[in-house]
Amino acid sequence: MNSQISGSASASSLNYSSHRVWPDFLYPIRQWIDALEIKSLQAARLFVRLIPAQCPFERDIVLFGHKVAHIPPLCKLNPLYDQFVGLRFRALCYLVDQCGEDIAAFM
Repeated sequence: MNSQISGSASASSLNYSSHRVWPDFLYPIRQWIDALEIKSLQAARLFVRLIPAQCPFERDIVLFGHKVAHIPPLCKLNPLYDQFVGLRFRALCYLVDQCGEDIAAFM
């Protein structure tokens, strides 16, 4: 019975990967960003300043006091969004843990 459970789990993972139509051309860039280590105060501050804390593109278009349109957050369309958010988080952690800085100004 255990072999059936493990066999079905591996079959479902194969089915999941077979649904992928397009190859992930950005995979090397994702790996590179995820592997970046923050080693200096200047680099950490630069990443925290360059990468926004929240998506800056979400807007409501209001005309004469009535909302006529909504522009959704476009950050999720960025295929590297999760990697950049992770890099910003690692930079904030470096500033707090290694440098002892107060990060309230960056939030």
